[in-house]
Amino acid sequence: MTSEFSHCYKCGTKLEDRFNQEENRDIPYCPTCNEYRFPIFSSAVSMIVINHKGDKLLLIKQYHTSFYRFVAGYINKGENAEEAVVREIKEEIGGKVKKIIPNCTSYFEQSNTLMINYIVILEHENLVTNWEVDSYSWIKKSEIMDYIPKSTLMYKFITNYLDKEKNNEI
Repeated sequence: MTSEFSHCYKCGTKLEDRFNQEENRDIPYCPTCNEYRFPIFSSAVSMIVINHKGDKLLLIKQYHTSFYRFVAGYINKGENAEEAVVREIKEEIGGKVKKIIPNCTSYFEQSNTLMINYIVILEHENLVTNWEVDSYSWIKKSEIMDYIPKSTLMYKFITNYLDKEKNNEI
């Protein structure tokens, strides 16, 4: 079986590989539902949060860990990615979004999630965090790379952002 899953998510029947002409490859197929079953994965947003002056970036610590991360969260059913950005910013840090700019995407295999990264400019730096956030820090843009491990999606997202900024794409 070429798929990560072996049974139909609608009826539970064991899937079989069947050639799909449009895809030009074997795709998991449910003989009971008579439908191909393409992989299902979660979608989430991740945000590079920037203060209104553009000179500092926000990093947060969550769930009693010692490392910094970006504000992030899953996209809810019926919600588009931009709505999730605004909701997560409001929920986690009490921030008000001034501007949202798409950055880049990456598949995160550990949680089977498509991560959609955005650059978010806030209207102010005064934040009120919720229970999910242990602490936060505003980091000078010139020092941000000191806080980002190279082998992470954060590194990919931040370097893409810095390249866009350097090339005046933002």
